[in-house]
Amino acid sequence: MEQETAKGTYLTQGDEEIGTVKIADDVVAMIAALAATEVDGVAAMNGNVAKEILSKVGVKGLAKGVRVDILNKKVKVDLAITMEYGFNIPATCQRVQVKVKNAIENMTGLEVTDVNIRIAGINVVH
Repeated sequence: MEQETAKGTYLTQGDEEIGTVKIADDVVAMIAALAATEVDGVAAMNGNVAKEILSKVGVKGLAKGVRVDILNKKVKVDLAITMEYGFNIPATCQRVQVKVKNAIENMTGLEVTDVNIRIAGINVVH
């Protein structure tokens, strides 16, 4: 009984006896951002939030590099990430795609059809 409700919210479970579970698009975006930053070689989301300062800016700032479209139980994710210098871009991006897809599907029950990645920059540490 999954269906779209108010803009930016998705109904994943509806039971008149118990209640409903709704997931905001922003929550799905945060799941994607957190999963992406767990992959070695990813320095930041949208080129502005490094893992080390995540606790200072909060999770909302992390999700700025993520766009999520949910339609008919299917999720399309667009990520803009900053990579660490020296990591293989295709291999790292493939790990990010798998990690993001698995995290969203396991936590929400929605199907992820696309995880598109744009490399916004390279983090060079001297």
